[in-house]
Amino acid sequence: MPKPKSFTTWLKAHADQRNAIGDLARDVSADPDWPSRKGRQGQLDYLEERGAIDAAIETFERAWTQYEAYRDAQADS
Repeated sequence: MPKPKSFTTWLKAHADQRNAIGDLARDVSADPDWPSRKGRQGQLDYLEERGAIDAAIETFERAWTQYEAYRDAQADS
């Protein structure tokens, strides 16, 4: 069974989408300081420390929920 992608890798794969998650993916892709290996809380803290607007935080949370669904589906296959 293949190992699921990391959240950052999964998110960057959505950069071509024309929606809020795509916007977040493009922002993360362009941010050399993005804490790829810090996990959900570390990434959320990073966004908050950078003064991310509420909509960006909500998009991150929505993306993380979708990522967990992806990860769960990978585990079930």
